[in-house]
Amino acid sequence: MSATIDHIGLNVTDYEKGKAFYTAALKPLGLSVLSDYGVVVGIGGDFPFLWVSAGNPGHVHLAFRAETRKQVDAFYAAAMAAGAKDNGKPGIRTEYSENYYAAFVLDPDGHNIEAVCHAPE
Repeated sequence: MSATIDHIGLNVTDYEKGKAFYTAALKPLGLSVLSDYGVVVGIGGDFPFLWVSAGNPGHVHLAFRAETRKQVDAFYAAAMAAGAKDNGKPGIRTEYSENYYAAFVLDPDGHNIEAVCHAPE
C-alpha cells in the first residue's frame, strides 16, 4: 500500500473570501464543505482533506485529481468566476505526460491551484 495525502492546510488572508473561492471552485470536482468551525473550514468528498483558515499565507501548489477533462474545464470556469487569475488554461501538458490534461489558476492569495485528469479523452 502506498502513502497518500491525508489533508492539506492553507492559510488565507481573508477567511470569508478564501472559503467562498474554494467552495465555488471545487464544486465541479465533487468537493464541498464538510466541516465548518467558523474560523476553519474542512472541504472534501468522503472526508475533509483540505482545511482553509485565516492566517499568514505562503506559496502553495495544490493539485486536485479530476476524473474527466470536462471536470477540469468546469473547475477552471468556476475558479475564474470566483475571482481566480489565469495561470494556465485547460489543455494537454505533454511535458508531463501524453494524457496530462490540466488547468492552473491563482487563488485570491496567489496560491497555484490545479485540476488534472490523467485519463485519455
